[in-house]
Amino acid sequence: MAQTAEKFLLSRLSRAGFAGLIIIAIASALLGDPLMSAVAAAAAGVVISGRNFHPARKKQPWPAIQRLFFVVATGLTLSAFLLGPWSMTYWLYAVPLIAFALFQPVIAASLSLAVCVLVMAGTQWMTGLPDRHQLVSAFLLTLMLSGLLVFLREYKNRQLAPLRRTDELTQAASREYLSADLHKEIQRSEREGTDLSVIMVGLDTHVSDHEPAEDIRSILPRIGRFLHSQIRDFDTYYRVADLQFLIILPGISTGDAGNRADIIRSGLRTLLESHGLNLTVSTGIAGLNIGDDADSLQQSAAHALRRAQQQGGNRTQTYSAWSHTARSTTEHGGPAS
Repeated sequence: MAQTAEKFLLSRLSRAGFAGLIIIAIASALLGDPLMSAVAAAAAGVVISGRNFHPARKKQPWPAIQRLFFVVATGLTLSAFLLGPWSMTYWLYAVPLIAFALFQPVIAASLSLAVCVLVMAGTQWMTGLPDRHQLVSAFLLTLMLSGLLVFLREYKNRQLAPLRRTDELTQAASREYLSADLHKEIQRSEREGTDLSVIMVGLDTHVSDHEPAEDIRSILPRIGRFLHSQIRDFDTYYRVADLQFLIILPGISTGDAGNRADIIRSGLRTLLESHGLNLTVSTGIAGLNIGDDADSLQQSAAHALRRAQQQGGNRTQTYSAWSHTARSTTEHGGPAS
């Protein structure tokens, strides 16, 4: 709920900021200030091409377009040292904050330092401005505050990373908790004498290598929501790799897990086709056997999935603990021959 409220607030602020910058751009053009109008228009481009303005903006080429708008806006603002008005140079205070928001810290720091050098050089042209030296000190202070905010952001992310239970992209449980959660389920199954199965779900990307990686990644949130809709309240699913998920099914035998896996494969295939992706899905199933622990059960499911994909994909494989091989249960939605 907190993440939803944050995204809603940022979206509203982005739209309000975009509208304000457009108004400034139009008003400046009407008042005969083309440089101010151009800078405001470029800043509006930074806002509208950001993912806070629209979720689809996080995909390429929007991030590159947003950075290009930022570079143009910064260059135009720096030109105020030569062309005037000098009051526009105060817009440079926002450059470090925006740079650290758009670029990696190393790149952002390099850009900020480069702008700082240009600001110090540009003040030599502002002989008619008494407080020109204050501009340099204020910019350096802004740069230091930006660095402090970035440090606090990275420190917070590192501190909170172990506490995150879900993957932000797919809302699947975090992989860091998989072994511990699976160990608890194994103990409960052995104590109560009930079945326990796991399903490893993977997209067969090797079948359709022509699909762009960005298009595949963009569908992951919908895949996560679909998997969530297919499990019971006490089942859990985890994102174990970029395009792989593991589902823990307490009280489910391998045969019933195979039926569930086929339903999941069919539903995911329909979902992928509805978004224009010619991809298939394979699943690997492993049931709890004597002597299994969390690691061995995961490895069995992963081995079954790998075997399914090696045989062409679009099928479900069940791992046989006795023969140490993966036994095919279904292929292309039907019984294996």
